[in-house]
Amino acid sequence: MTELDVRIAQAVRDSAVVTDALTSTDPAAVFAAMDKWSQPVLQQALCTVNRFDSVNMAVVRLYSSDPVSYPPGGSKQKRGMPWGEHVLLQRRIYVGEGPDAIRASFDDHSAILGLGLQSVINVPVVVGDVCLGTVNFLMREARVQDAHVSFARLAAYLTVSGFPR
Repeated sequence: MTELDVRIAQAVRDSAVVTDALTSTDPAAVFAAMDKWSQPVLQQALCTVNRFDSVNMAVVRLYSSDPVSYPPGGSKQKRGMPWGEHVLLQRRIYVGEGPDAIRASFDDHSAILGLGLQSVINVPVVVGDVCLGTVNFLMREARVQDAHVSFARLAAYLTVSGFPR
């Protein structure tokens, strides 16, 4: 069993931490519980949750584990950007590994790299035929494993109750 396997097994045993929060009517509590629960597995240094504004093709930040660098309420335009097409419109997970991938995908790459972040997993949260937004995990390690991506998908979908509809 790898170290990652052990961390995933422990997260499953500790799942009450996040499942208890899912009953909350406070979206920030839902997002924070998911962030805390997923941290031992993904080891993200930054977690953000964004609502998708499909009319304006923009994302609006609902949660950030680093509210100084990435405050809730901040927004980013995604119209005409490959990332927006991939994640928001095609509703596919985006995995960016290494500084070149960060630079190629994000306008704020200087801020991301300045925080020492070198990889990202962006998970679109889709209910029915509607993309509610994204959950974004940014790590200091340049590479992620398939198990990280699968776990990130699970963690992201635990946040559905926190998204406005």
